[in-house]
Amino acid sequence: MTEIIDREAPPATTGGRTYNNWAQNDTLEDYSLRYAPKSFRRWSPYVVATTALGGIAYLADFAIGGSIAISHGFSSALVAILAAAVVIFLTGIPISYYSAKYSIDMDLLTRGAGFGYLGSTLTSVIYASFTFIFFALEGSIMAQALELGLHIPLAVGYLVCSLIILPLVIYGMTALSKMQVWTQPVWLVLMVAPFVSIAVQEPEKFSQFTHFAGNSPTGSGISMLGIGAGAGVALSLIAQIGEQVDYLRFMPDKTPQNSRQWWGAVLSAGPGWVVLGAAKQIGGAFLAFYIAGSVGLAKANEPIQQYVHGFRTFAAPVALGLATFFVILSQVKINSTNAYSGSLSWSNFFSRLTHRHPGRVVYIFLNVGIALALMEGGVFGFLNTVLGFYSNVAIAWIGAVVADLVINKPLGLSPSYIEFKRAHLHHFNPVGFGSMLIASAVSIAAYFEAFGDYGKAYSPFIALFLAMVLSPLFAVLTKGRYYIARVDDLGEPLLAADGLPSAALLTCTVCTTDFERPDVANCPFHAGAICSLCCSLEKDCHDSCKNGSGSAPGPVTLAMPTMRSAD
Repeated sequence: MTEIIDREAPPATTGGRTYNNWAQNDTLEDYSLRYAPKSFRRWSPYVVATTALGGIAYLADFAIGGSIAISHGFSSALVAILAAAVVIFLTGIPISYYSAKYSIDMDLLTRGAGFGYLGSTLTSVIYASFTFIFFALEGSIMAQALELGLHIPLAVGYLVCSLIILPLVIYGMTALSKMQVWTQPVWLVLMVAPFVSIAVQEPEKFSQFTHFAGNSPTGSGISMLGIGAGAGVALSLIAQIGEQVDYLRFMPDKTPQNSRQWWGAVLSAGPGWVVLGAAKQIGGAFLAFYIAGSVGLAKANEPIQQYVHGFRTFAAPVALGLATFFVILSQVKINSTNAYSGSLSWSNFFSRLTHRHPGRVVYIFLNVGIALALMEGGVFGFLNTVLGFYSNVAIAWIGAVVADLVINKPLGLSPSYIEFKRAHLHHFNPVGFGSMLIASAVSIAAYFEAFGDYGKAYSPFIALFLAMVLSPLFAVLTKGRYYIARVDDLGEPLLAADGLPSAALLTCTVCTTDFERPDVANCPFHAGAICSLCCSLEKDCHDSCKNGSGSAPGPVTLAMPTMRSAD
């Protein structure tokens, strides 16, 4: 849109469609269901990357690393964490690139990467589940800090941890970018301070750490079962890439002038998050070992306990207060991202099911409410179980998307570009959607010991392998027919003369608002151009623009307009 609509303005009523103030205000809405236009993407690559990386300040990594080390010992934990990090990094590269290139979030990317318009509805729930599960885990960690540092009962702390996030998330990228940039240096210094202090005062602890056995029946040595089980827990974080690209979609267009900065931002803030993530997990494993003798193994994976004892090594009089502040700061940074990304995902989910969009802000309350219920239910006590199960579904989804981006597209089995508009997509595409369902079903069966102990331990890797194999197989079998339902026949070119997405403004026939060309399609039902949101919410057309295409879809090569930005 060409201007920011004041949130106190009356609802628009022209053109036959009405949106309330929340949905009309771009500062609140953040283009939650559509392409992020060039006119809105005003931030530099550095600011976008810093904002995205600010969201990985979560302390669940410390809890996860501590839990893996306590359960499986040092060696198995180290290998498991590194193996999971390699998988997450490699799968994150293509997702980050395509999201930043086409200025779309994870849901819109999934639609065009082999799932179809309604097929990606299920993945919206998978992604939303990631955001509220981790909101609950992070909120539990923050509540533990409030209980220890301020003597606030856990049940009350859970509520406080939920309510404190709402004001930040309501204003989306505009507020989050400022908060993340200003708090990042303070957070980094506090995070590494205990490790530096221990290295100076007790360097022998690091060598002793390599002999830490925890509760592992095989001691501190390598256990293949331990590696698989530990990696499965760490791989639950693979869906974090969705939160990263929720910010990367606001990257400026890549040009010859900013190419180096653009790639640096995309790689560091996209797949690069897991480098710091893995380091934090290993750090959490070390701190669990360091404090186990003082607090016991049962509490050694709690980040507040880890940092209270860590800060005591150099700031004993204020260690508790400093640790409480650090945990609160970390959890505000990450849970604002969890709530923000969850609101995007729920918006996409409900808009397709109900053909209504009350605004992204409404779904912030839904996502936070679910997370609060999980916190009150004691989700932190089931950390490994919850994350181990979730990783099977999450990695099947990510694996199917990545297979389309790195295998199907280069081989010409799917369109070279990402089409996200309902007007041009089939409801379901068996390539990605079918691959994910089969891979998830098999891996979940493996998780419940259908294939023995090793099958359970390595069930997430089974999901990844099956999704990566089945996606190109189904693309060949279907001849790519279910990617594009009809050609883009709007007439206005998608690309400008410089090869970048066109910023030409077209007026939506339904809401009479101007939108940039990539966000608009031709609508025979309304006899004119229609924006992607009005198209999504239209319930009277019954997809008349695609009548006949569902039963006899044409080959993928018939529906591939040139939609490539300069590389």
